[in-house]
Amino acid sequence: MPPPPRTLADVEWQHWVPQQRATLLFVIRDDQILLIHKKRGLGAGKINGPGGRLEPGETPLACAIREVEEELRVTPVGVRECGQLRFQFVDGLSIHGYVFTASSCIGEPRETEEAIPRWTAIDEIPYTRMWEDDHLWIPLMLDGQHFEGTFLFDGDTLLDQRVEALDPGNP
Repeated sequence: MPPPPRTLADVEWQHWVPQQRATLLFVIRDDQILLIHKKRGLGAGKINGPGGRLEPGETPLACAIREVEEELRVTPVGVRECGQLRFQFVDGLSIHGYVFTASSCIGEPRETEEAIPRWTAIDEIPYTRMWEDDHLWIPLMLDGQHFEGTFLFDGDTLLDQRVEALDPGNP
């Protein structure tokens, strides 16, 4: 059995198939971003955007909207895809993530069993309480750029990464 990967070069990305597909959706309005304090599941205890795993047959867009509705009891509007993320964990977990933004939401965010909502000023995003990769791609998202990111994690520790801003004509 080969040793676990320690760098992105150790992963055969051309044959990489994610175990899970998931979404993140960030509502951004009035110089604030809607974040959550995640209460359970992968990343419990961290600050993140609402999101979760795709259901069989579900599109990433439908998943992103459903997850925000389930986690925060609001409906995002003006939703657009802005990036994709590939996560490989040394324990074997692999996730392909789709990142969306929304220009607003209908309703007021409420705490649920999964998440505590928190509107945060964009210039006060608490990156030290988030996944280590977030500070690498969230600024691109906030600038309206399309992006792709590839990350290798050992638990919560980021071992290696690559983030690219994409030409808007070729997302």
